[in-house]
Amino acid sequence: MIDLPYPALHASHGGIWAAGESTRSLSRGEAIRMAADTPMILLNAPLVAQRLGYAELSGLDVLELFAFLFPARFMVPTPKGLAAAVGLEVPQRDQDVAAFLRAATERLLAVPAGEWPEREGAWTSLQTLARLRWPWAPLLVDRLAKPAKGEAFLFTRLPEWTEAAPRPAPRTVTLDAGDARARLATLTGADAEQRPGQRAFADAAGAAFAPRDRRDSPNLVLAEAGTGIGKTLGYLAPASLWAERAGGAVWVSTFTKTLQRQLAHETARLFPDPAVRRAKVVTRKGRENYACLLNLEDALQGGFAGRAAILAQLVARWAAYTADGDMVGGDLPGWLPTLFRRTGAIALTDRRGECVYAGCPHYRKCFIERAARASADADIVIANHALVMVNAARGREVATRPTRYVFDEGHHLFDAADAMFGVALTGAETIELRRWVMGPEANARGRRRGLAARLSDVASYDTGGAEAINAAARAAQALPGEGWLQRLGEGAPFGPVEALLAAVRGLVYARGEGKDDAGYGLETELAEPDAGLIEAAGPAAAALAALHQPLVALGRRLDAVLDEGPDWMDGPARARIEGAIASLGWRAETVAAWLALVARIGGPTDPDFVDWLAVERVEGREYDIGLHRRWLDPTRPFAEIVLKPAQGALVTSATLTAGGGWDVADARTGAIHLPAPPVHFEALSPFDYAEAAEVLIVTDVKRGDTAALANAYARLIVAAGGGTLGLFTAIRRLRAVHARIADRLAREGLPLHAQHVDPIDTGTLVDIFRDDARASLLGTDALRDGVDVPGHSLRLVVLEGVPWAKPTVLHAARRLAGGGAAYDDRLVRARLAQAFGRLIRRADDRGAFVLLSAAMPSRLLSAFPEGVPIARVTLDEAVARVQSRLSTVTSLGHEVRATT
Repeated sequence: MIDLPYPALHASHGGIWAAGESTRSLSRGEAIRMAADTPMILLNAPLVAQRLGYAELSGLDVLELFAFLFPARFMVPTPKGLAAAVGLEVPQRDQDVAAFLRAATERLLAVPAGEWPEREGAWTSLQTLARLRWPWAPLLVDRLAKPAKGEAFLFTRLPEWTEAAPRPAPRTVTLDAGDARARLATLTGADAEQRPGQRAFADAAGAAFAPRDRRDSPNLVLAEAGTGIGKTLGYLAPASLWAERAGGAVWVSTFTKTLQRQLAHETARLFPDPAVRRAKVVTRKGRENYACLLNLEDALQGGFAGRAAILAQLVARWAAYTADGDMVGGDLPGWLPTLFRRTGAIALTDRRGECVYAGCPHYRKCFIERAARASADADIVIANHALVMVNAARGREVATRPTRYVFDEGHHLFDAADAMFGVALTGAETIELRRWVMGPEANARGRRRGLAARLSDVASYDTGGAEAINAAARAAQALPGEGWLQRLGEGAPFGPVEALLAAVRGLVYARGEGKDDAGYGLETELAEPDAGLIEAAGPAAAALAALHQPLVALGRRLDAVLDEGPDWMDGPARARIEGAIASLGWRAETVAAWLALVARIGGPTDPDFVDWLAVERVEGREYDIGLHRRWLDPTRPFAEIVLKPAQGALVTSATLTAGGGWDVADARTGAIHLPAPPVHFEALSPFDYAEAAEVLIVTDVKRGDTAALANAYARLIVAAGGGTLGLFTAIRRLRAVHARIADRLAREGLPLHAQHVDPIDTGTLVDIFRDDARASLLGTDALRDGVDVPGHSLRLVVLEGVPWAKPTVLHAARRLAGGGAAYDDRLVRARLAQAFGRLIRRADDRGAFVLLSAAMPSRLLSAFPEGVPIARVTLDEAVARVQSRLSTVTSLGHEVRATT
């Protein structure tokens, strides 16, 4: 037994307790005084600090200890999750948690005395953490013995990827429907229930893998498959069969990281052997998701200080054991960066596009390069919509570009394309480009390398290249620099682009501010600009043109250097220059798009685009200003860049036509821009919605009455015994409701978690919600269709009101082009269908969907599955019906669904 010298502190919405030799209840003031005077054992220090109202709280966070001992291991960051991880009984009451934390800590501190799988590197890392005064170090140094031989440094331990010959182009094959069905039967297993809808879906999906008949005309299949059809295995069957026989890769694209993880799990049915699966199935994400080893090395060698340096050490521990180096949604615990208030986590990835490729000393061990090479030889590449579009538009992997796609969560393609092909000339975007070109400036910290440093060998070899680099650096000085927001606020912009942004700011405040903005973002159309904006546009355009020209010229010089092949250019140097060419092309395209946007000021409108001016604010604080451009129909560039070069694509979703018919699905997936029409397929959900769920529209909660809204949420959550997903259309109302009901629910023994309130990332919030059947979760759009929680943990969905689209400039333009009120109705029906889709995820699920809006139009009720009962009721009636349908009993800590 370890004699712990420190007490533990636990704070919840139900109270505050400290445990040493005994447990006692504390007031908030007592807890703050104790935490300020005595190191305390905590679970999730930022969350405890928020509940105490004491931002400076620090202590010994058990989550940090767990991350040090067991890097790359999953744990739900709650007392229940910690109990499961260390093998202790779950504390049944809030007042028992503090004592439990001490017991769990003792169990964790016993680990270093023996051998455990992640021991390698722990002793060396601990020595550095001790010098950084990590609070856990004194308790670990005497328990972790020095290894008999020196531990290998992280960067020598990591495996190297190997170069392979280019993969041949896929063979032309035609799949037999019987073979695809046989593959599906193998994947589902001999004892699986027969699913006619799944077999029909697999047959339809197979058409996407047939050879295409003409150029720019892929075999496109649009397939709507209701929840429960089993579409994942339905498309993996023909996809894996085609990959095997054609020798090519199928890229399966999702919108959410949750589905990416689920797909990776499902592929175990295809390749049960883990080693084979690692070779055949690869998950790909954008480079900004992966740990950059060069940035990590810089952080470990003094680039970070204080708490950020401790985070770097824990990330280095993780990097030695990670499966793929993915810091966002991978096996790095999502809660780890939030423990450090995200200090430094972003700097450990390559978010600025400053990669030097083969010039990096860790290039052969790079997580990003390893994933890219692995995907070249894989059968199934699990990607996301954004990466697919980026890869098609400006990817370096031209020779291995996919010919077959599966777009799951296909109803999000429109939004993904909208973000990908949009243009934003803002202060934040321009300052990042300035840093990319110029490198470190005064007072800059961290590893930043400008063009001159990244391409020094080219500059010394090629005079034209050196001149272009110098010209780009001079031109970049005209872009906004550090302190630009303050200068604009003071009316003293520096340089032509800052002057343009100042004119934008002035016009937005003149035209966009209204009584309902409440300190949040403002915008106005780029129409009838004032004289100040027109006058500022000319010099700004000249400054951007002066930057665009040397970037284009440098790209040409690099192409010429590659063609000449000088003696010093070995394989790594060639790879680095090829990477620089791709990166330069992207930046040059961006500046060209900015020029086109500035040229629009005072000129004629372009019917293909929507242009507007915006000041981005949060609670009255400005954080960005600029001009924006979006395609009126972003599926046009998507069809041109992604679909037309492909041989075939399947686009599938449970709500592909939600809000309309196939004409809407064709329009929102880009099918209308292809020469040949798509194949349409529909499979209805096999669930008995009439038995499984009901929709209740509450008629007596007055719109705008926050107290009444909060009361409704609290009563419904209590009636359901937790298990509630509460969805909001505005962050302000979410926070107001949470503040009113969290303590009330705590007294009922019902935990409440909230996006935009709790200092926890969204993925971890969903993990916590899924793990506790009495917990409830409040959130906004990201949770409307990004949550997959089958079973009793999600049994009630409450929506605060009809999810009308926010009346932005962009929405107004699309509404006008899309049919006016009918366009709004389609969007709302789609959102309602997606929200309802969270509720029933498997055949034995039971639940209720409650809409707190008397103004719900009857014409929108077709959003819900056919047969589901719909009733307009008072709040009292809704509470009674929810309690009758979803009442639970708690016995010995186990939640059991009561009979209805």
